[in-house]
Amino acid sequence: MELTHRLIEVFRAVMHTGHVTRAAEWLHTSQPTVSRELARLEQLLGYALFERVRGRLRPTARAQALMEEVERSYEGLQRVAATAEALRGDGLGRLQVACLPALAHALLPQAVAGYLRRHPEAAVSLVPLESPQLETALTEQRHDLGLTEQREAPPGCLLETLLVADEVCVLPAGHALAARHQVSPQDLAGEAFISLAPTDPYRQQVDAVFARAGVTRQLRLETPSAISVCALVRQGLGVAIVNPLSALEMAGQGELLVRPFTAAIPFHLALVRPQWRAAHPLREDFTRALQAAVDALRQRLPAGGDEA
Repeated sequence: MELTHRLIEVFRAVMHTGHVTRAAEWLHTSQPTVSRELARLEQLLGYALFERVRGRLRPTARAQALMEEVERSYEGLQRVAATAEALRGDGLGRLQVACLPALAHALLPQAVAGYLRRHPEAAVSLVPLESPQLETALTEQRHDLGLTEQREAPPGCLLETLLVADEVCVLPAGHALAARHQVSPQDLAGEAFISLAPTDPYRQQVDAVFARAGVTRQLRLETPSAISVCALVRQGLGVAIVNPLSALEMAGQGELLVRPFTAAIPFHLALVRPQWRAAHPLREDFTRALQAAVDALRQRLPAGGDEA
C-alpha cells in the first residue's frame, strides 16, 4: 500500500476540523469513508496520528509535524494554481523575486511601485529568504531574480553589483549625538548599543571595529533584523550600526536619525540572475525599475556613505 494524495487529503481535512464527521462534510463524502481512510493511513505509517478524546480527535506530535509538511506542499500547489491563472490572463506569469528579508521592507517596495506604473497588470511575488537559503533557491533556479549581499554569484547564476555603501549609525531623536555630522566609535563609548545576531557577518564586523578602537558599549539588546534594530532605536533603547537601506526606510517614518559612521563597514547589494531559468518577459523591465530605485536611494545616502 502506497501513500496517496487521497490519504493526505483526508488527514488534512481531519486536522483542520478536528472531527471525522465535519471532515466528511468538507470532503463531500461519508463519515465511514473518512474513518476507513484515516485508519488506512495510520496502518501505512505504522503509528497513530490521533488520540480519541470525548468524540474529538487530538493530533499527536507526529501528526503536527506531518501537517507542517503537508501545508507546505499545499502552499506550493496554490502557487501553481496562481501561476496557471496568471498565464491565462496575460501569458506572462508572476515575476518571482527572492531577497533578504530586510530588502522586502527597504528598496524593493519602491522598485515594485516603479515597475507597476509601467506594467499595471503585471504580477509580482516577493519571497524573503535568509542566507544561505536565498542562495540555494537561486542556484536551484526557483526564482526569476534575486537580491543578495554576497559578492560572488551562486552556482548557475550571474551576479551584478548594484550598490556598495557604508553602514551608518542610527540614533533616537533627541540623542546627545544628534548634533554630530558623523559618529565615530569613540563617540559611542558606554552607550546602550543594539546589535544584530551574534552570527550575523555585519555584527561581527561592527564588533571588530569597536574591539580595535578599544571602545566598550552596553550590549544588552540584540535582534536578527536590521529593521527591528531600527525600531528599537526609535524607542530610545539605544544606538546601532546598520545598513543604509534599512536606516533610511525607518528614518522616513520619523523618530530616527541617520549619521555617517567614520569606520568604514561596506554594505554590498547585488542583483542575481539565474542562468538556466527561462527569462520572464518583463524581467529586464523590473531590473530597470530596481536600478532606478537604487539611484534614488543613492541620492539620500549620508554624505560620504556611498562608495559605488
